[in-house]
Amino acid sequence: MRAIAIIAAKEVRDGLRNRWVVAITLLMAALALTLTLLGSAPTGTVGVSPLSVVVVSLSSLTIFLVPLIALLISYDAIAGEIERGTMGLLLSYPVARFEVVTGKFLGHAAILGIATIIGYGAAGAALAFGGGVEPGAWTAFAAMVGTSILLGAAFIALGYLASALVRDPRTAGGIAVGIWLFFALIYDMALLGILVADKGRTVTPAVLDALLLANPADAYRLLNLTGFSNVSLFAGMAGLAQQMALGKAALAAALVAWTAVPLSLAALVFARREL
Repeated sequence: MRAIAIIAAKEVRDGLRNRWVVAITLLMAALALTLTLLGSAPTGTVGVSPLSVVVVSLSSLTIFLVPLIALLISYDAIAGEIERGTMGLLLSYPVARFEVVTGKFLGHAAILGIATIIGYGAAGAALAFGGGVEPGAWTAFAAMVGTSILLGAAFIALGYLASALVRDPRTAGGIAVGIWLFFALIYDMALLGILVADKGRTVTPAVLDALLLANPADAYRLLNLTGFSNVSLFAGMAGLAQQMALGKAALAAALVAWTAVPLSLAALVFARREL
């Protein structure tokens, strides 16, 4: 455990040195504050809590932004270290390979977590300062921030798996972009096309639930937009929330599985890889 903590702390220090933490935090804070100022404007006429509007807006932003950031900071975690020769130096110390993967993962997850909490917290602070926020809406906001970090962790794990499978970090970067395009854009477009073509003949509600769980971005979207009544009503998903068999626990478990399985596979592949 001590070796894992040391490696994780090193990754955080490297992120600070390379301005990754600062850049990500400023980007997320700027976008979150923009959506907060613009998205809460109509709440005075429709009677919706401004924080519920922000949760819907930031959830939509997170699906595209957080996975991309997570993959960008993780795709060369293994392949890049090997190419630069620093991985061999690191493994010359009494440290196991799974400890290297786990420590680096925790460090990168901490970087993304710090940026998310500060960036999205700025939006929450701006609304709290303005007042007029329902107390119950803070639960949905806190869940959105926590699951955003979990979604980022899932894509960091996918980036580690890509980095462990190839030797060239440029190839790993290409795979990372492909992963982002597939889960953020292509998957839902393909699923929508299947549903339109199928017309309910083959894709039953149970099959649809399984298909939604097969995409971490969809699990995140459903958890945040259907898991809380005040948010689902504004997001236009109140009807879906009543019909879904998937509960918040199942959706959260899917995000955890999307983190644990790719990370375990990355550690297994790296353990058997020759430097």
